Amino acid sequence: MASSHSSSPVPQGSSSDVFFKKEVDPTKHIRPVQSLPDVCPKEPTGDSNSLCVAPSLVTDQHRWTIYHSKVNLPAALNDPRLAKRESDFFTKTWGPDFVDTEVIPSFYLPQISKEHFTIYQQEISQREKIHERCKNICPPKDTFDRTLVHTHDKSRTDLEQVPKIFMKPDFALDDSLTFNSVLPWSHFNTAGGKGNRDAASSKLLQEKLSHYLDIVEVNIAHQISLRSEAFFHAMTSQHELQDYLKKTSQAVKMLRDKIAQIDKVMCEGSLHILRLALTRNNCVKVYNKLKLMATVHQTQPTVQVLLSTSEFVGALDLIATTQEVLQQELQGIHSFRHLGSQLCELEKLIDKMMIAEFSTYSHSDLNRPLEDDCQVLEEEKLVSLVFGLLKQRKLNFLEIYSEEMIITAKNIIKQVIVHFHLIYFELADQMRMLNFPQWFDLLKDIFSKFTIFLQRVKATLNIIHSVVHSVLDKNQRTRELEEISQQKNATKDNSLDTEVAYLIHEGMFISDAFSEGELTAMTVDTASQRNASPNSEPCSSDSVSEPECTTDSSSSKEQTSSSATPGGVDIMVSEDMKLTDLELGKLANNIQELLYSASDICHDRAVKFLMSRAKDGFLEKLNSMEFITLSRLMETFILDTEQICGRKSMSLLGALQSQANKFVNRFHEERKTKLSLLLDNERWKQADVPAEFQDLVDSISDGKIALPEKKLGATEERKPAEVLIVEGQQYAVVGTVLLLIRIILEYCQCVDNIPSVTTDMLTRLSDLLKYFNSRSCQLVLGAGALQVVGLKTITTKNLALSSRCLQLIVHYIPVIRAHFEARLPPKQYSMLRHFDHITKDYHDHIAEISAKLVAIMDSLFDKLLSKYEVKAPVPSACFRNICKQMAKMHEAIFDLLPEEQTQMLFLRINASYKLHLKKQLSHLNVINDGGPQNGLVTADVAFYTGNLQALKGLKDLDLNMAEIWEQKR
Repeated sequence: MASSHSSSPVPQGSSSDVFFKKEVDPTKHIRPVQSLPDVCPKEPTGDSNSLCVAPSLVTDQHRWTIYHSKVNLPAALNDPRLAKRESDFFTKTWGPDFVDTEVIPSFYLPQISKEHFTIYQQEISQREKIHERCKNICPPKDTFDRTLVHTHDKSRTDLEQVPKIFMKPDFALDDSLTFNSVLPWSHFNTAGGKGNRDAASSKLLQEKLSHYLDIVEVNIAHQISLRSEAFFHAMTSQHELQDYLKKTSQAVKMLRDKIAQIDKVMCEGSLHILRLALTRNNCVKVYNKLKLMATVHQTQPTVQVLLSTSEFVGALDLIATTQEVLQQELQGIHSFRHLGSQLCELEKLIDKMMIAEFSTYSHSDLNRPLEDDCQVLEEEKLVSLVFGLLKQRKLNFLEIYSEEMIITAKNIIKQVIVHFHLIYFELADQMRMLNFPQWFDLLKDIFSKFTIFLQRVKATLNIIHSVVHSVLDKNQRTRELEEISQQKNATKDNSLDTEVAYLIHEGMFISDAFSEGELTAMTVDTASQRNASPNSEPCSSDSVSEPECTTDSSSSKEQTSSSATPGGVDIMVSEDMKLTDLELGKLANNIQELLYSASDICHDRAVKFLMSRAKDGFLEKLNSMEFITLSRLMETFILDTEQICGRKSMSLLGALQSQANKFVNRFHEERKTKLSLLLDNERWKQADVPAEFQDLVDSISDGKIALPEKKLGATEERKPAEVLIVEGQQYAVVGTVLLLIRIILEYCQCVDNIPSVTTDMLTRLSDLLKYFNSRSCQLVLGAGALQVVGLKTITTKNLALSSRCLQLIVHYIPVIRAHFEARLPPKQYSMLRHFDHITKDYHDHIAEISAKLVAIMDSLFDKLLSKYEVKAPVPSACFRNICKQMAKMHEAIFDLLPEEQTQMLFLRINASYKLHLKKQLSHLNVINDGGPQNGLVTADVAFYTGNLQALKGLKDLDLNMAEIWEQKR
């Protein structure tokens, strides 16, 4: 494989380059071969003066030497610069049959000759001349560089023949897959009569691997040949290198001697002092550790003592501090390996004790006598329990308090019942035997007890809420202080430069050794602070510093913030609360909801007590004053509980509304029935007005819609009046209308006394007014009174009296409307339209009565004037009868209706009279011609006019009697 042929470092151009490149003289523009600078970049040359006088171990120890070369000699002796291998490379191993064979030209490729390049040569010749001239002017680039590139490309081409598996960095034949890929088993299978062919295949594989080895060795040798100059230069400078190493060794020895002397004179004593200081500090740490262990050993007895005095918070703080010390400062101490689990069990026991204690406290606080003036029982104990429960995240203690509230509410009713000498289990039967005053006193006592109960619950929950609020405020202040501290630390870190000492002795910074005293002083201050804080385990006050007696975290936990409860008890809030702001806010909301729940519980119990008495219809049978008294009591209790708890409970209000609706139904039915009976017995005659009704009307005129108080002395002296005077107008009314006015006022007063029934009362009152209107119409206009009361006929006086009664009601409808409008919510103002409809109905009814009166006279005129004859005597009998009937009509209605209405009515009657007279005259062919018949008619009309104007109040009535005559055509 080694070749003795030498090759030029510059490869010669082949014959195929004749078309593109002229022959270049290899002696021109070829630079001498230079050693590569990357082999030994700082290798000393043969000049002895170039050696440094003072060698440097730092820079010289990483230099490349000949000992770093790991190429075997056969590879180094191969000449990689040969253009190609010997011709017998393949034949010497694989046999003479392995020769190059001629490749059959392809039918698809054209035959290329020199004539194909003639045109290209002609075009490029001119450019080639210019290129040659430029080469003479500008020397070409380094030919050696081009040779290296060419050789590098050739080496890469050769290496590409080697399979990639040999180039992998993790190539190992002990891997079965790699081994099978390199040496397939098919080459070693000699069974089945294929021995000769398999042997040849194995030999071929061996030759192929040898060929790969040769390619690699040739490339390695080529790389060595590129650095041969530096290699031989290193061999020539071997002696100089030995001298250099000798001088370096001597310099190192001198340096070590000097360092040893400096260490002995300057450092040994100081370091000994430092070692003694470290030893002393270690002894102090061990001593403090032993004292801390002794303190921790006393944790369990101390916790027992604290629990015996119900100091749960102090016991929990001591357990937390001890666990922190065990995890940080006493970690790994074998004697305390079980103390952590024991403290955890003790902490769980304290949790159960606190819950049991809180349950006992809740029972004692809520079930103590209600006559006790003290709002909160043992406030300091409550604060301690709440702090302990919050510290342990036992947030379900409010559920315990809620259950106790329910039990206490039941017990309150039992106590009140026992106080009234009733049996609780037979309560329903016994309450049926109580009259309203007795039952009312019982309910009033229950409400007062519930009010005191809610005040106590609120006071207790205020204490709990103040504790929670104090913890929340402390968390916020702590967070703000941490943010301020972080900002200060960031500013300090940016302004200060940190200096680190690099002189190390026995694995410790010397600067740390000098600062140990400062650290000891700082820890002494921390320990003294911890000894002064409450609820912390005691530490010895020995003169020796105690850096291990506390940690930063434990000392920070002992910082407290003080506040006060509503009762004046100081609250010391520690920073070791593990509750987040979200949890504390939710707990505060739960406290407020618990207060609402207490109100709901009291209302629910009151509703059950109320319903137990309402089963037999007792509440529905109450009169107005009794129900109003009950309603006011319940509304007062609802307002008191709303003021205490801050929210209105709806259960008792709903029960009150339900009973009020039943009361309204009964109230309305009673008065509607009463009105119906009055109307059925009304004879529609004018009734005297008692003085109390006049007072009632006068009070309405003063703007006070209410039933006046009875004055016995004054009422007996005053006599009834004939008419009712309302704002200066006289109203002749029947007795039913007077009672209706009183009933209307009862409705209005009921609205004032029970505001929750305003809408129902408005609807019922509208129904009552409509009923009166429709029923009176049936009785008078419809002549129903003839059958109901037994009247012989419906007179004009009955009609006028009915109209005047309706006018009185219409007069008071705006007043009633304003009264209800002032008490209705704005969204229910649409209900006031009922009064507008009622007013319209009443006006229509009044108009119908007026039309009925006119119709009566109209039928009379038609009957009398149809027999009228124009003849003597004057006045005629017909006109005498007409004037007589007109006088009776005037006599019947003048004292009942106002003068204006009387005049309007008679104007309408006169119009009807003129119409009938005109018709009769037209029938008799009597015209206004001044004849005898005209004179007779004129005389009768004058008689009629004189008699009509002679009636009281009709003197100035414009009768316009000229309209009786036909207009002349």
